[in-house]
Amino acid sequence: MKKIGWVLLAICALWSCNQENKKNRKEEVVENQGGFPFVLPKEKPQRKMSAAMERIYTDYASPEPQYNELFSQFKYTELKGFDYNSEDGTISRRDPSKTLLYNGKYYVWYTYRNTPAPPQGAAKSTDEIPSADWDLAEIWYATSTDGFNWKEQGVAIKRPEKPIVGWRAVTTTDILEWEGKFYLYYQGFMEASGKRGDDCPVAVSYADSPDGPWIPYNKIVIPNGKEGEWDQYSIHDPYPLVHDGKIYIYYKSDFGEKPDLVRMQGLAIADSPLGPFVKHPLNPVITSGHETSLFPFKEGVAALVYKDGPEHNTIQYAKDWVNFEIASITELMPYAAAPYVADAFTDTKDGRGITWGLAHFINLGGRDKLHSKLVRFDCDLSLDVHDPEMKQHRVNHDPDVYFRQGLSNKQVKRINNGNK
Repeated sequence: MKKIGWVLLAICALWSCNQENKKNRKEEVVENQGGFPFVLPKEKPQRKMSAAMERIYTDYASPEPQYNELFSQFKYTELKGFDYNSEDGTISRRDPSKTLLYNGKYYVWYTYRNTPAPPQGAAKSTDEIPSADWDLAEIWYATSTDGFNWKEQGVAIKRPEKPIVGWRAVTTTDILEWEGKFYLYYQGFMEASGKRGDDCPVAVSYADSPDGPWIPYNKIVIPNGKEGEWDQYSIHDPYPLVHDGKIYIYYKSDFGEKPDLVRMQGLAIADSPLGPFVKHPLNPVITSGHETSLFPFKEGVAALVYKDGPEHNTIQYAKDWVNFEIASITELMPYAAAPYVADAFTDTKDGRGITWGLAHFINLGGRDKLHSKLVRFDCDLSLDVHDPEMKQHRVNHDPDVYFRQGLSNKQVKRINNGNK
């Protein structure tokens, strides 16, 4: 037995020696591999690299943003054709839908509020005075031939009679084209926003033409989650696309307790526009973002993930339409981006990307004149366009942009009290 013990001990010693020699050889290789090349290789070099250098070759389509098809800056243009009543807060337009091209015209639908007074908060709200910018709203639409100049066409979805879903407000709509018909999905509020928690499941109306008339389904198509689930109170921003012969609706929910609200995005799938929609078992599928904005890209789907969460200000990609990874990090992303997605409903396996759309600027006018405005954004997230100006790595802001992010009175007081 002693002899066997000595043999095992010798084997262990030899193995340990070999491992140490391998380690020394690896360290010698790293020390002798020379400095990193002056010209950044487009392909991953065969050498030991830091985690940061490994990441730019493994996590992104290109180690340099300007060659990444899913990286872009964003440019903004004021729209013509919309009146805001001298911006006194009584008229607001926000949360546009995807832009639809039909018979040579672009169509967009949006949340429209026209009330005697600006929002007053939940406690002061009435049947005529809104609690929030989207309270007492309807869904209107406009058309354009160039995407810059718009003609407002009027109401598409009116608020139904109480107690039908949406009697308090119908908001945040998006469009689906399916088998020659058109479907508008939207949030239906049954109480003034802010009184309990934005309880607004998804409703739908349909039409034979984007000009209507729209026939309400008058049933909830994506219900809130069960008690204790992440989407038990709110299902916001329904965003339909067509994939694998099915309707994929991505949506956002607020969950958690104030002041630590969490906003993430989920997915519900159906064979028919009227459902039933089945929520994906991996929900939430995107961990950040305030509104849902996606588009087919190659065989998968890309998402603009802005505002809120640990991965905000990113553009993400899911080859399987479910498991999203960060494709790029950018800035000045559009709020409530509603792009023109030419292949949104074609069930494409070769999505070409986007170059423009509508978004909104919110919280304009201050507390006494609070309202929102629609705006156009342009970008280069397209396989068919190469715009070097959109691929620049940074945006230079005027000093005023920074100074507007100044300290609050509470922060100044803390600092002046010596608690720096």
